[in-house]
Amino acid sequence: MTEIFKMFKITAAESEKIMQSVNEPHAHDFEELIIGNKGQLEHFIDFQSKLIEAPFISFVTQGKIHRAKPLIKDGDCDMWVLRFKSEFIAESTFSLYASFHDKANISLQSNYCFEKLDTICKIIFDEYEQEAPDLAVIKQLLSALFTIIESERRKLNLDNAESKKIQSSTFKNFLRLLEQHYKESKDVNFYAEKLFMTSRNLNIICQNILQQSVSEIIETRKLTEAKNLLMTTDKNIAEIGYELGFNEKTYFTHAFKRKAGMTPTEFREEMKKLLS
Repeated sequence: MTEIFKMFKITAAESEKIMQSVNEPHAHDFEELIIGNKGQLEHFIDFQSKLIEAPFISFVTQGKIHRAKPLIKDGDCDMWVLRFKSEFIAESTFSLYASFHDKANISLQSNYCFEKLDTICKIIFDEYEQEAPDLAVIKQLLSALFTIIESERRKLNLDNAESKKIQSSTFKNFLRLLEQHYKESKDVNFYAEKLFMTSRNLNIICQNILQQSVSEIIETRKLTEAKNLLMTTDKNIAEIGYELGFNEKTYFTHAFKRKAGMTPTEFREEMKKLLS
């Protein structure tokens, strides 16, 4: 996507077009927010496939493998799709990512809150459709949209610990460093030094927030990317392991099976079956 912001609506007619087109799992170079008023969404994300009934909210962060199929229910389909570059509204994007990690889809009650979301989307779309849309206005409205979504998510008590992720600047900086270096053979000391702290203190922060050590988080990030590569490329197991810093195929296979409960080959076959 070349634009910094893009928005469109999925109607019943558009849903039929999407269902007739090729729709393979893919990753975006932008963030995507889907707000469903009517219909259903068959969503493959976080390596699982789920059917979500409207009203719902779905957040797809940049680089996450997914496939969305908007479906007609009771003769109707009505969904807003908002796409934007992460630099357009960076802090809100991080908050959404933290809140929606492994919880990409949230079902909501059809109530006043959802009516407010729909109203804001209509105002954003009206500005977006102008000959010279004011991106500053769109950014402010998008921030309001995120604030309402986050408020509603907290009311649902999906995860009371999520606020810790957002509040911890050290943890945010660690995640940013991890995105830059996770394919390299960097240990806990490397990240601790970059953050001007001891390895012990960094481990304490990560344990408090995710109940995982720094090493476990690094390994989880590597293996998430391994799953992406197993799904989207024809690279063999050894090539994928080497790309992610595992010098031996057997060590990579062992680490993958310990985390995923199956070997890389078994995972690749399982995804083919699920998506066929």
